[in-house]
Amino acid sequence: MSAQASSSQPSGFGSSGALSHVYIQYPPLRCKISGARNIFYDDGTKQLIVPTSDQVFCWKTTPFNPNVTPSSDQIGEGPVLSIRFSLDLKLLAVQRSPHEVQIQNRESGDTFSFKCRSESERILGFFWTDSPTCDIVFVKTSGLELFSCSSGIRSLQLVETKKLNVSWYVYTHESRLVLLATGMQCKNLTGYQISSVGIVRLPRFDMAMAKSEANSKPVLAAEDIYIVTVYGRIYCLQLDKIAMQLYCYRFYRDAVIQQGSLPVYSTKIAVSVVDNVLLVHQVDAKVVIIYDIFADSQVPVSAPLPLLVRGFSRANAAASQLMGQNVEGLEGKDSNHGETVIYADEWVFLVPDLICDIANGILWKIHLDLEAISSSSSEVQTVLEFLQRRKLEANKAKQLCLAMARTIILERRPVPMVARAIDVLVNCFSLSIKTGKHHMGSKVERSSTTSGSNVNSAIDESISQADTSEKPPKQESGSGTQDKSIVKSSSVTSESEDNVSFAKNRGKSINVDLSSSEQNGGNLVGTDVSGDEAQPSVVRPQAPGSGSTPLRTDEQQESLVTSAAISPDDLCSFVFAPIEEEMAGDSSYLVAIIVEFLRSANLERLKVPLNIYVLMIQLLARNENYAELGLFIMNKIIEPSKEVAMQLLASGRHNFQTRKLGLDMLRELALHHDYVLLLVQDGYYLEALRFARKTKVNTVQPSLFLEATYASNDSQHLAAVLRFFSDFIPRFKSTTDHQTYSRYLAEMNTMVTA
Repeated sequence: MSAQASSSQPSGFGSSGALSHVYIQYPPLRCKISGARNIFYDDGTKQLIVPTSDQVFCWKTTPFNPNVTPSSDQIGEGPVLSIRFSLDLKLLAVQRSPHEVQIQNRESGDTFSFKCRSESERILGFFWTDSPTCDIVFVKTSGLELFSCSSGIRSLQLVETKKLNVSWYVYTHESRLVLLATGMQCKNLTGYQISSVGIVRLPRFDMAMAKSEANSKPVLAAEDIYIVTVYGRIYCLQLDKIAMQLYCYRFYRDAVIQQGSLPVYSTKIAVSVVDNVLLVHQVDAKVVIIYDIFADSQVPVSAPLPLLVRGFSRANAAASQLMGQNVEGLEGKDSNHGETVIYADEWVFLVPDLICDIANGILWKIHLDLEAISSSSSEVQTVLEFLQRRKLEANKAKQLCLAMARTIILERRPVPMVARAIDVLVNCFSLSIKTGKHHMGSKVERSSTTSGSNVNSAIDESISQADTSEKPPKQESGSGTQDKSIVKSSSVTSESEDNVSFAKNRGKSINVDLSSSEQNGGNLVGTDVSGDEAQPSVVRPQAPGSGSTPLRTDEQQESLVTSAAISPDDLCSFVFAPIEEEMAGDSSYLVAIIVEFLRSANLERLKVPLNIYVLMIQLLARNENYAELGLFIMNKIIEPSKEVAMQLLASGRHNFQTRKLGLDMLRELALHHDYVLLLVQDGYYLEALRFARKTKVNTVQPSLFLEATYASNDSQHLAAVLRFFSDFIPRFKSTTDHQTYSRYLAEMNTMVTA
């Protein structure tokens, strides 16, 4: 495990002035064991495994916890070329030599061995599966051998053999996909997906490789291949060091399609995936380039910036050394941690978002700084789309989207630009409802009215609306058919990487070492493909047709209970309402923005909160735009409701026509009780009585009419009201109200005659 010194300069930790979009968080997980022979990563069980002469120590990496206590198992003495636990953690397989793998029952301690039948063939590696037909797969120079295994049986039963001359292979448990390299140049690849739904054989395909010289025949290495999963789609990424390109291939059941390429600026790269975002580490340049291959663009999400370490301080370092990692033989102290080198030679990138520093025996987790990414771009629409697709930090992404929406409105950006930003938020929320990814506790309604169609016709401004629907990367095939297939699934928890040996002898293909580990660890490379770049490199000459099925990962993350989607209620409560308090002067700008929001919500048939209509009335009345308010009401841009009617009545104190609109709305909504009360408050007692009798409103007490009439000091009105109740309400003359107000009427008449 001795690590060579790196020529790289130490990077500062926690430098306050440093800017980065990608960072690793201090403290790391420490896995340094005295007497350790090597470090392995088991992507099937997501464990970091460190063997000693007679033990193995294991750290769970999911969920990532720097203070996790390792478990340990006793194993026999001997070399360890590779090591993996079965998926149920009952068995432990250890590759002892290129010809032998020992399998140990962890409960009973019984062991049995699998050996090559011929001395001419070698075991390149193995992996456990969740397939119903087999439990473990051995990758040999002669092909694949699939075996079933029982914990109570000291042997393996051969299930199937796939004959093939294999030079090296790449496997990720996340995709359940194994790629086998054949041929003199190792550029002919054959793939098998061995998952819980069965075994799928992919068509053989060739990798494109540039030649440095006319007659040269470059050989493809395992470390230049990465299997990644992003947005539920499986890709293979190939680094071409001559062309300085990272080619992207997408897998289908019946075809493998090249979908363009990304430029690279370093002969040594690494690939990570964080929350379905592709991170291409330019190791020589010591920067990270971020791609979101869901978007139909090859442009990076942000400018290349260094990878930084955050949260480090001398005090934190001292405290972390005192925390509970005092396992016997575990070295809890990293004396040179303050001089950790970023992108050191001993760094190994694991699928999807881990980095193992084999020299210091520590494991880092990679994070995205969504706030830094969002503030680094002026393309508001693009940033909002990017944030809305984030799942790991959904709440932070949601708050950033809300803050951006408030900011662009407060800055009075052009209405068309703000409208496109609102379209993004509304469309993403609508999509989350359709796909069932929205928070289950949220009450969401879809509008059944068509009144919103009047919103579009009532808006004079022409707004060029960006198409924010989900689009797959463009690609061309030999027949020119575009692949329109897209997987709209939650992000997959990347966890694949062939049992990776981090030993320094990386040139040997017998181990799936740093090369295949890096490849798997370089997780997700979705490439955005322009039409003229997406040339197929497949056995089948045509692109998959409409009936073709994209190759899915068998392991899909469960539906998240949180989402970055922003509901109309959120926009009303956290954008429009706070802004209304901050914006001074002419409110016509905010009204125009709200109208755009109503238009967008109507297109998606979403029901907006009533508060937004109330706010519009308040804004229009504040600037005495009563004529415009009347048009909004008559054209049903502002939908009728009791709350809206009451606000019209309140705002119409100084405008009779607006108040009349409120009264008329109450009648339209058949809110007769409220209508009668308001007529009484306005002094129209007899009209209120006639309306109450006509509509059979019996919930208004006579005392309400009598009190209001008496307060007006009009004896004729009071007499008319008393006569009305006496004629139409049985036994009214025997009530105390009749007696009381009859006496009041007599007193009023006496005063008049006097």
